[in-house]
Amino acid sequence: MITVGDRLPDGVFRIKQPDDSVKEVSVADLFDGQRVVLVGVPGAFTSTCHRAHIPQFVTHAGEIKARGADRIVVMAVNDHHVMQMWAKSLGGEGKIDFVADGDGIYAAELGLAAKFPGMGTRVRRFSALVEDRVVKTLNFEADGAKGVQATGAEVILAQL
Repeated sequence: MITVGDRLPDGVFRIKQPDDSVKEVSVADLFDGQRVVLVGVPGAFTSTCHRAHIPQFVTHAGEIKARGADRIVVMAVNDHHVMQMWAKSLGGEGKIDFVADGDGIYAAELGLAAKFPGMGTRVRRFSALVEDRVVKTLNFEADGAKGVQATGAEVILAQL
């Protein structure tokens, strides 16, 4: 499992473009030479992710960037079509990069792939501050925790 001080492994995400084309974006493109808030969620449109977790980052995106983050990246084991619609539904377009790890390959590379009953393999809920691909902070919810405490936007704001 990835830990503080580790360098993000190479990988590729998919992002659906406004013209309906699909762009593959590498981890290098998203993180190299940048200070990035990375958030992993079990699934787009799922209760906690959609109502409690990612809306915090949409609301605080300007403040997060004002404190030095170059971008905010939200990843989920969902396809690029779903991630685009999720970004639109949350008003996150232009504020956050919603990236698709459709097959869960990157979640596995991070050592954060987990089985969720009825949902298959997803990524464990986390947030991190990453500088030039090196993990500076890494936050997880406590096992069995309901809601969002340790991985929310206010925690990241305090870590910036």
